[in-house]
Amino acid sequence: MNQRIFLLLCLPLAGCGLTETATTGAAAGKSAAQAAQQAQATEQRVEQQLDAAQQAAAAQREAAEQASQ
Repeated sequence: MNQRIFLLLCLPLAGCGLTETATTGAAAGKSAAQAAQQAQATEQRVEQQLDAAQQAAAAQREAAEQASQ
């Protein structure tokens, strides 16, 4: 009988732990998703900057070639 009362008193506490674990897991997943989105945005920005730099370098080369002729 005492064991049953003890179990009944412990069940709500065990549920709180499960809820906290689930909430923490969901928050961690959302944080990881945001980090992935930021990383993707950074990658795209760097690619655009590299493309712009390559175009600028090509334009300078072309101008130098025309100036030397």
